[in-house]
Amino acid sequence: MTDGSLTQSIMVPDAGRVKDERVVIRFGTSGWRAVIAEEFTFANVRRVAAAIAEHLVQTGDARKGVFVGYDTRFLSDRFAREAADVLAGRGVPVALSPAPIPTPAVAFAIVRGRRAGGITVTASHNPPEYNGLKFSTADGAPALPETTRVIETLVGEGAAAGPPGATGATAGVRPLDMRDAYFRQIARLVRLQSIRKARIKIGCDPRYGASIGYLDVLLRKAARSVETIHDRPHPLFGGTGPDCGEAELQPLGRLVRARRLHLGLATDGDGDRFGIIDRGGVFIPPNLFLPVLADYLLTSRRVRGGIGRSIATTHLLDAVCAFHGRPIYETPVGFKFLGEHLTSGRAFLVCEESAGLSLHGHVPEKDGILAALLAAEMVAVRGSSIREQARDLFRRVGALYNRRIDYHIDAAARDRLARRLEDIPSAFAGRKVTRLDTTDGRKMIFQDGYLEKLLAAARDLVQ
Repeated sequence: MTDGSLTQSIMVPDAGRVKDERVVIRFGTSGWRAVIAEEFTFANVRRVAAAIAEHLVQTGDARKGVFVGYDTRFLSDRFAREAADVLAGRGVPVALSPAPIPTPAVAFAIVRGRRAGGITVTASHNPPEYNGLKFSTADGAPALPETTRVIETLVGEGAAAGPPGATGATAGVRPLDMRDAYFRQIARLVRLQSIRKARIKIGCDPRYGASIGYLDVLLRKAARSVETIHDRPHPLFGGTGPDCGEAELQPLGRLVRARRLHLGLATDGDGDRFGIIDRGGVFIPPNLFLPVLADYLLTSRRVRGGIGRSIATTHLLDAVCAFHGRPIYETPVGFKFLGEHLTSGRAFLVCEESAGLSLHGHVPEKDGILAALLAAEMVAVRGSSIREQARDLFRRVGALYNRRIDYHIDAAARDRLARRLEDIPSAFAGRKVTRLDTTDGRKMIFQDGYLEKLLAAARDLVQ
């Protein structure tokens, strides 16, 4: 890193000279992510795009085409164009976004166009030195492990991408702007008229990312007034990163407090995660917002179905479902596991504590823009702050408090922790363990508990 110059802060070698086929490509929870110019290179992007093209050819879906989008990270537009050329060169028609586009809008483009899938060049909330490539399947959802394993195998087998500039694929790539169509979709899912009627004032922070021109524009269509910060694309995300957690949203909190706004709304760098600031400048954790929103949708909209949540997401959602007589569906961590509950109609809402949600009738992909507008609708209709609504919910279903704490540990400490948690404990931090859930990691359910003892024990485990 240098002093912040946009042209010098992240140096990436020329596309034609980078060629490191020794790199092993692995897809994580939501795509392949790596540091720019180390593993995330033009050569490796071509390898992954060629493998995706080969997969679509093998499944017979290649002619349905692919939508390619990208965020505001360093060279994301060039990486996207490179991937698009490789796909088109292998006979896969490509619709390419002409500008940065949020991940949920890419998912919508896939579904609306009945395409075989889509690629988004993004590393989502990861630091700016990272970039990534996310493959979504025909339903708009992130590809499941069985699909990404096939792609990884094809990359390893060396699916031929061809040298840069040699595909001759320009005719197979056409620009497609999805913004207006996506706006119409959001207008079907959110009661914008209710927001207009309440005349609420909102602060907006798109975090220098792909939801610029989406979140702010949609809010201006509904709210009495909108004050926006960080609304210019910046590959370093202003030096604070693209996430929209409590630390990153302090400027938005100050804006809401100083201007006496009703609400502050944010999305992360690719627009799939949400961040919410309540009246008075108070950050609202996703694990508190999600149950309050679920209760609002059940009482005010009288929606049908249950709720899907990841294993790491608050059990307050279970209490809301029990109160309203609805089922709860628990999945491993990762939105790709939640999507099926939406598409099947079993759930009206699916969500996870890492600030992700979607609704039935929308795409099975996290949508931070939708979440932000639903928060505005809820505050407008109920006429009270989110904290006031949470207190009312606690009176009806019981209080349950959550706090997420992240520990950054080295690989050796992580391995020691995993070994110590292999056996099922009868007690932890002096509290009896009544149930251990190993669906994804280790989740201990206690008979009763004290937060400080639990945190102290967690700190001891990683030391």
